[in-house]
Amino acid sequence: MKFKKLGNTDLDVSLICLGTMTWGTQNSEKDAFEQMDYSIDQGINFFDTAEIYSVPPDSVSYGKTEKMIGNWFEKRKNRDKIILASKIAGPGCDWIRGGENSFSEEKMGEAIEGSLKRLKTDYIDLYQLHWPERSTNYFGRRDYTINEKEREWNDFESILQALEKFIKSGKIRYIGISNETPYGLSRYIELSKSKNLPRMMSVQNPYSLVNRTYEIGMSEISIREKCGLLAYYPLASGALSGKYRNNQMPKNTRLTLFKGWERHLNPLARKAYDEYYKLSKEYNITMVQLAHAFVNSRSFITSNIIGATTMEQLKENIGSINIKLTEEMIEKINLIHNNNPNPSP
Repeated sequence: MKFKKLGNTDLDVSLICLGTMTWGTQNSEKDAFEQMDYSIDQGINFFDTAEIYSVPPDSVSYGKTEKMIGNWFEKRKNRDKIILASKIAGPGCDWIRGGENSFSEEKMGEAIEGSLKRLKTDYIDLYQLHWPERSTNYFGRRDYTINEKEREWNDFESILQALEKFIKSGKIRYIGISNETPYGLSRYIELSKSKNLPRMMSVQNPYSLVNRTYEIGMSEISIREKCGLLAYYPLASGALSGKYRNNQMPKNTRLTLFKGWERHLNPLARKAYDEYYKLSKEYNITMVQLAHAFVNSRSFITSNIIGATTMEQLKENIGSINIKLTEEMIEKINLIHNNNPNPSP
């Protein structure tokens, strides 16, 4: 396994991070235990979860994934071996804190206490804001129009002040953001410097062969400010495995079972998948290996969050750590991208 520093902390996190959002809906607790056991045996020390998991999120699936991880910690007695990341849900989910899930100190306290109880631990290493409290671009939204009700929204400082209290209490160690924009990341970093407040150590945003929007604006901040990307959807919700090519919709797969990920199967994205399939065949590797190796190679990446519903998928995902792309392969990837940029944001 390879490792990178989490922000400017002294924590070395594995370049492959174990994503967990299917545990509780598509995967049983037995599956989750098997995935965690195998991952730690392969050198992975970084797990990512969220209070809102498993997915698709609803009042029934809420908290299931954290409970499974907590049960694993309790049984394996190895909490100290894992760098654990979780997230507080942003607004919009009526079943979480009565729909009043803002980033106020009170609501953060409720969220943190709930996660700690489910995870059966007394601290979370990296606590992330799952999506912005303000109205902005995330989850594939392209255009931006200011919300008149939020025109004067400027709670960045108060959010950092609230998080600082939980850091000082020892309940969380470090903080990060997710589904953020260059504006949001810049504001947080600026305030942490000018007000001597806790610093965001990572950004968890989507990034893949078919969604390289992070490279525009965000990547420079990540490198210069040592606030690297924790890449999610590196396989575009599984579409970069090639299993949906030729209009196939395999049974029991996420894009077949659930609504909300249709953007990954639009005509332009399907065209790109075909091109990357041909490229992977040219170099005698799988599409999965190609996709993950590309993400792993980026200088602004801190960790690549993989997810799997089967052990075969998990092993292939983790094995991508051993694939090194040549300059020629990168050039061909860039040519495909230039001809069809970011078809699956």
